[in-house]
Amino acid sequence: MKSFNRAAIALTIAGSGVFMHANAHIQEVNPPMTAAQPQFYCNAKALNPQERTRHKELTDKIIATRNNIVEMPKGYEFQFNPAKISMTELAQWAAAESKCCPFFDFHIDLEREGKLLCLRLTGRDGIKPFIRGEFQVPAE
Repeated sequence: MKSFNRAAIALTIAGSGVFMHANAHIQEVNPPMTAAQPQFYCNAKALNPQERTRHKELTDKIIATRNNIVEMPKGYEFQFNPAKISMTELAQWAAAESKCCPFFDFHIDLEREGKLLCLRLTGRDGIKPFIRGEFQVPAE
């Protein structure tokens, strides 16, 4: 595989309205993608500036307030105290995230008689390294 400058590729992709997350895999630009070459791209034009600002606030809150991270076969579950983040906030975040990153599967659960709020992010093969990078999941 050829090596490319991430900044040059990100600028090229951003100019076309598609943003490539910093931790996504970079493949040659010309060859067609195959199932063996998972790619995860975010559509930068999916959210307007106000939506993007709110989405970043919620992303930061999700990362800061999670109590536990559980690795799942196809992704990760982030667990929260519902007193620190609401189900509504998680649903707002998931709705915005699904616009720009439609490759995620989202699951929000309220468990243990309302004392545990869970956000599960899953997806196709190759999604776990992407989630680890984008959501600051510490290496075990």
